[in-house]
Amino acid sequence: MWNYSEKVMEHFRNPRNVGEIENPEAVGEVGNIVCGDALRLTLRIDKETDTIIDAKFQTFGCASAIASSSALTEMIKGMTVDEASKVTNKEIADFLEGLPDEKMHCSVMGMEALEKAIANYRGAPAKKEMVGEERIICKCFSVTDKKIVRAIRENNLKTVEEVTNYTKAGGGCGRCKGEIEKLLKEFWEKEATKKEVRTEERPPARKLTNLERINLVQETIEREIRPRLRADGGDIALVDIDRKKVYVKFLGACLGCPSTGVTTKALVEAKLKEFVEEDIEVEEVRE
Repeated sequence: MWNYSEKVMEHFRNPRNVGEIENPEAVGEVGNIVCGDALRLTLRIDKETDTIIDAKFQTFGCASAIASSSALTEMIKGMTVDEASKVTNKEIADFLEGLPDEKMHCSVMGMEALEKAIANYRGAPAKKEMVGEERIICKCFSVTDKKIVRAIRENNLKTVEEVTNYTKAGGGCGRCKGEIEKLLKEFWEKEATKKEVRTEERPPARKLTNLERINLVQETIEREIRPRLRADGGDIALVDIDRKKVYVKFLGACLGCPSTGVTTKALVEAKLKEFVEEDIEVEEVRE
């Protein structure tokens, strides 16, 4: 028996947004019933604002697949298409307060369905890494080298077992485990080389004073974050800064939005990490 969180069980027993939108603006399908998991995601999108106003799913799979699909549809409703395009499988798992390692591939399936739906809406091909047009590594589950490498990169995977948990590759006959191990070795060797080059090229980061940190946070909010939120009718206020912990409050259309947790990490914290300090943290203040 898997050790599921209460939130996973709640979304499994009472899944939200089950069904299919009639004449949807976007459709994303991933998986294969033969492999045991399949998901169809349909979206209703306001084309004037590019806002997802409804999302529904149909899935064939386990409790984690149903819960992940349910969580995904709740997360993206109210987001713009651009915001939804940044949702990761980690954020889906976090929304559910975690998934068993062996079931993380369900959150990946949700992310891939969303990417396909957005590509369908934009009339563009989905990411090549997701589509899997390259060499098939795992014949049991039709998993390509591109999909495996993407999972390694985005989820910091280090072992064959972790790759299986996130992609199902190697979970059948097991004959492909040697190939998976080779991909892991090649990927991390390349990353180590890149890190060495970056270390040689970049001077060591200078420690910021509190005043410098405050000024950089304020500048980044004004330049990189506030314009994006205001474009969708929202806004943000800086509440406090305690060393490397930044407290913010969402305003306007963002106030009370169920997706602010994702926005906090995917937009606000990501931008502050990029322009201020890599180890800075952001916490939303709710009143």
